[in-house]
Amino acid sequence: MDWNKGRRSSNVEDRRTGGGGGKLGIGAMLAVVVVSVLLGKNPIEMLGLIEQSGVAEVISGTAGEPAGTAPPADDREAEFVARILGDTEDVWGAIFQQSGRRYGQPTLVLFAGRVRSACGGATAATGPFYCPADQQVYLDTSFFSQLRASLGGGGDFAEAYVIAHEVGHHVQTLLGVSAEVNKARQRGDQVLGDGGLLVRQELQADCLAGVWAHHAQARHQWLDAGDLAEALNTASAIGDDHLQKQAQGTVVPDAFSHGTSAQRVRWFKAGFEGGDVAGCDTFSAKGL
Repeated sequence: MDWNKGRRSSNVEDRRTGGGGGKLGIGAMLAVVVVSVLLGKNPIEMLGLIEQSGVAEVISGTAGEPAGTAPPADDREAEFVARILGDTEDVWGAIFQQSGRRYGQPTLVLFAGRVRSACGGATAATGPFYCPADQQVYLDTSFFSQLRASLGGGGDFAEAYVIAHEVGHHVQTLLGVSAEVNKARQRGDQVLGDGGLLVRQELQADCLAGVWAHHAQARHQWLDAGDLAEALNTASAIGDDHLQKQAQGTVVPDAFSHGTSAQRVRWFKAGFEGGDVAGCDTFSAKGL
């Protein structure tokens, strides 16, 4: 995949260093110095420990607020992410414009190990996710290594698919789909399980990722032989049935949240081959 053809987005925030930590205000710093002297401790060491531990964010009231920077220009992973994100902005901007809408671009937050979002805290084990409350995509790029090493997926286009899937959730938020699913959850409707609303929402995001890939390929002709297979292998590798069988040896359809391997492959292909958002209506589909 010649991903360098994509436009570089400026909506990437780097929180991979410092863990998004906060800084103490002047008043709080003075208070720490006074307490340190009274306790016979080194004030500089105390200030450093407080800021590293995350307590500074609680004291200063900055917990959960963005504390990232633009990623360095020589960072290959960040460059890849920025160019894929930029291309999703271009594709979805054009699609929304055609229907008389405006596409509000999401921010993609790079993190390492742990992160805070408006949807709560998360770790690398959570995997990539989208938070509708702050309309941001969160990505620890170590997930890509996990795809290659443990899950049987991976590759440039596969990684692009993962990013595009999370952007698909942003599209759902802008279209009101996410709000409807959330209302159903709040009503107490059953949303988990094979055929449940959460599965349908996730499969639609797969399809929307395919829609992006369709238009991106038409624009750039940037896919090489085998790239599509990489994405489909990854879609299969992160199916609920595959992950459950790998983790516990059995498959529990009632606990599905993202869809089976076959379903994820089918809906990504539907978006990629059709390139039409209307073809991604997983909520009306009788068979997934």
